[in-house]
Amino acid sequence: MASPVNAVLCALIATAFWSLLGYAIARHLFPRALAVGTAAVVGWAVHSAIMLPVYVWIGFAPLAVAGSGALCILIAGFSLSLPAAAGNAEPDLTIPAWAFAAAAVVALVPAAAILPKFAGGGVQVAEPIFDHSKVAMIDTMARLGLPAVNPVFGEAGGIHRLVYYYLWHFSAAELASAASASGWEADIGLTWFTAFASLSLMMGLAVWLGKRSAAATWVVVLSTAASLWVTLYRLFRVDDFEPVLWPPIGMGGWLFQATWVPQHVMAASCVVVAMLLVARYALRPRLALTLALALVVVAAFESSTFVGGVTLAIAGVIAAPILVIAGLRTQRLRFVVGLAVAAILVACLVAPFVLDQLAMVRARGGGSPIALSPYTVFGEAFPLRLRRIMDIPGYWLLILPAELPAAYCAGIVALTIALRSAMRRPEKLVVAIFACLAAAGLVISWLLASTLGGNNDLGLRAIIPAEIVLIVIIAATVASMPGRGAVMAIALAGLALSLPDTASLIRDNVVGEPKPDAKIFAQAPELWAAVRRHAAPDIRVANNPLFLQDLTPWPTNLSWALLSDRSSCFAAHDLAVAYAALPEARREAINAQFVRVFAGEGTADDVHQMATQYDCAVAVLVPQDKAWDRDPFAASPDYRLAESRQGRWRIYVRR
Repeated sequence: MASPVNAVLCALIATAFWSLLGYAIARHLFPRALAVGTAAVVGWAVHSAIMLPVYVWIGFAPLAVAGSGALCILIAGFSLSLPAAAGNAEPDLTIPAWAFAAAAVVALVPAAAILPKFAGGGVQVAEPIFDHSKVAMIDTMARLGLPAVNPVFGEAGGIHRLVYYYLWHFSAAELASAASASGWEADIGLTWFTAFASLSLMMGLAVWLGKRSAAATWVVVLSTAASLWVTLYRLFRVDDFEPVLWPPIGMGGWLFQATWVPQHVMAASCVVVAMLLVARYALRPRLALTLALALVVVAAFESSTFVGGVTLAIAGVIAAPILVIAGLRTQRLRFVVGLAVAAILVACLVAPFVLDQLAMVRARGGGSPIALSPYTVFGEAFPLRLRRIMDIPGYWLLILPAELPAAYCAGIVALTIALRSAMRRPEKLVVAIFACLAAAGLVISWLLASTLGGNNDLGLRAIIPAEIVLIVIIAATVASMPGRGAVMAIALAGLALSLPDTASLIRDNVVGEPKPDAKIFAQAPELWAAVRRHAAPDIRVANNPLFLQDLTPWPTNLSWALLSDRSSCFAAHDLAVAYAALPEARREAINAQFVRVFAGEGTADDVHQMATQYDCAVAVLVPQDKAWDRDPFAASPDYRLAESRQGRWRIYVRR
């Protein structure tokens, strides 16, 4: 199981290394408060975007990680010895140390969700662990290097590379290598770092815009807000509002997103930094800003195609006229050329990811990965034609206030106040660009949907940059601007009403949920240690895709993902949906075949295909499999029994 000590070590390494590197860069780009606030995000983004292709070239190994880390520290030290850029000194603006301490405490909530919880002789997990089954990617990169191998599915003649925006998980593999930790432990540490870095960014922006250190306090407070749904359900004494309302897809607040999808939160933080860099570049074009912008955009895209690709692109199109008009007339050509250079650098660096994504779409045989699909608000209690009309105001007047009760309404008012205020030109331009980013995120979540993967990840994640912007603007407004009383009252009212959901989220993250399979899960590390004795690091393992499926709300092969440190020939249906280049009909057929074999209903041909077509070099049976009493591997000429432990496991290896 994951060790909290190793997870803390990963978090400390991440914070010290990327914050040092980031501040050494950011102090030449931003005023002091912004440099301190953006340091963690900038350091992570620049380092990760550069080192991923470098490791593909030189090899991804512990010695390479240590050597490159030492070199980066030397470069950071040299940068810190140089004077900061002229015009970046604002000595009176600081982020209080206690604000960072409070942010560190809030960041524990997302990290707690991924920790194993020991109770009653078993190990319980919280629901968000489902989305952290991507730990298998981290282990695979740490074990096999780069380019990343797909740990979920393998087939003769198929795509063996991992096709996913995996930069965040690559950086977790770096942590695992540096700290000699497991992928699960690195995931916990990086989740904490991501939440802390995002909060630091918001605090730096709020202090810089609001010109008050107290703005940092409001960022931490507002970040804890959840949704209104639990409050509304309790008020009306119902479990849901069907058929009046369609079940919400669960956008949630910043804390919810940081718990479930830290990679998208980091991408959103990079998007916010990218918009900040563009705004500063429009007023004062510099090569350093161009290079930093390109690398931050690359990091955003390679961590989340939906946030760092679609959302940032649309926001950029909306903001472009404002940026061109705001720039100095004599500098406009230089501004456009600089952005073109940044775009070329981005295109070159992200090309492998884009080509792989296109290959994945073709292999699946689907249509467009993004579709126009307005958010469905109202349910079948209303006629279809009527509810499609009602859905338009319903999204803006019902869904957004319910999902973002402390940020949406107060944020709209705060943006209006900030845009009308007597801010200096640089701050006013940043607010205007942030307004474009918030509008893009909210509109994308309203109108667009992703069609691949069985989940509308685009609609769920495009809203994260908007959440960050709204929290920042509220905090800055409440700290210093006229009309702050109204903004404060609206924000605090939403925060108070969301407390039941916040309390529920924290409780579930910390305690987990008791499950009948918790005791079996507690014994799984011993099982997978035995498997690794017979499975070389580069081979694929077959086990029941439904093993311990009750641990999470959606069935997935959690023990394999978190504990095996080996690739699978077919891990689970829900994982194959997202990461396997298979048409739907074929994916369903393969899933049925694997389930059939481990249910004891497979044929000799099914087992033969596992050994040959799907490259299952090792097969694992446990008493929970129905095939335990109807063992299809024992009679197969393709496998031999390598190890058997009475009542615990049988491990077969391919002949």
